[in-house]
Amino acid sequence: MQQQEIHDFLIKYFQSNNCEIVENNSGYFVVQLTIEMDKELMNRPFYWHYLEKTGGEPNPMRVTMITDQMKTPEDLKGENIHFGSPRLHQIFESTKRLASFIRLFENIKPFSGGQYPLFPWLCQNVKVSYKCDRKKDVFISVGLNLITGEILENFHNRILNLHVTPKIPDFSYTLSPLIMPSSGLNRLDTYIRRTFEGDDHSWAEEAVKRWDNDLQLLEHFYEEMEEKNETYFTEKEALRSQYEPKINISVVNGGLFYLTEKAI
Repeated sequence: MQQQEIHDFLIKYFQSNNCEIVENNSGYFVVQLTIEMDKELMNRPFYWHYLEKTGGEPNPMRVTMITDQMKTPEDLKGENIHFGSPRLHQIFESTKRLASFIRLFENIKPFSGGQYPLFPWLCQNVKVSYKCDRKKDVFISVGLNLITGEILENFHNRILNLHVTPKIPDFSYTLSPLIMPSSGLNRLDTYIRRTFEGDDHSWAEEAVKRWDNDLQLLEHFYEEMEEKNETYFTEKEALRSQYEPKINISVVNGGLFYLTEKAI
């Protein structure tokens, strides 16, 4: 993720959880946390336990998050947020807990033609992890039109600039899906798997070669031993765990989006 993408993601995260964005500047922003989000992120269990026992006035924290130090005043104090930082990882995990699945409706200005239809799209965002003695993660976002069956990649970015709301807007109505969401999830799962089945898998072949080289060294080290001991089998298993190529797919989040026909 680029720093601007991180900035935009954080703004949406806090707004979606009813936090007030006090300042939103290039390179940093200030957010006033709600009680719930203070408990979620700031690790102050004793503070909140004390307030609950004494009936004191809650004072959730106001936090400054710096997403680009090059664009901020030198004397600005706050948390530096970048890809891989503990705070961003914490917020990613929080997103999984709080918003693993959402339902949103596109909201457009009323027009003279009366009511407008909203088409159901099922979205799934997944992380594909290529693992051996090295690791690479790829994020995939796909959307399925539950009426036409059309599947679009990069779905998350396609809808970022749409105006959406959790309640169905006035002057709109939703179209009933012809593909049930459970069936839609199976279609997306099949599509996602096929997208990387045809990829270049030389990374796996190279990992197996490195695995074989180290395995030969292990065998050479123990070749004079008539009966292999427990240490040999432990080291052999460790090599398998280290080098064996694997592809893991994990769902980050998903949602049902009701969009106008020309939204994407």
